[in-house]
Amino acid sequence: MEPTSIEGVVAKQLVTLADERGFFREVIRETDGFFDRFGQWSHSLMYAGTTKAWHIHQKQTDWWYVIGALKVALYDTREASPTKGRLMELLMGDLHATCLKIPPGVAHGCRALEKSHLLYLTSSVYDPADEGRIPHDDASIGYDWTAGPTIK
Repeated sequence: MEPTSIEGVVAKQLVTLADERGFFREVIRETDGFFDRFGQWSHSLMYAGTTKAWHIHQKQTDWWYVIGALKVALYDTREASPTKGRLMELLMGDLHATCLKIPPGVAHGCRALEKSHLLYLTSSVYDPADEGRIPHDDASIGYDWTAGPTIK
């Protein structure tokens, strides 16, 4: 059967980049002709035990939503911030339904507690010049990505 054309409907074929850790799939960019305004919407699959850290942006804001279960850590590197140097940790996912806004200058990372999907919007299209990295074991942050849950 021939597909029916409907005015304004666009089917964009997505590209999936997969490896042993899972996959990354870019969903939408503000430069796509069928979208009006925001930077980018992306989808990352992480297998249990995978850690991605630390990422930081000087201009870009991220908004995260998780399907599965992630342990998320944030670290404020902003000189003018009243919370500079503060570390924040939270759980996100099916049992902790949250939309998390991460402003520029806040380093962020996550560890998948189970197979998880991170769906995230960004305020701008991916720009390698704004994609910063801090080593996962940076001593000035002092966060242990391998630590298990607190024993109570």
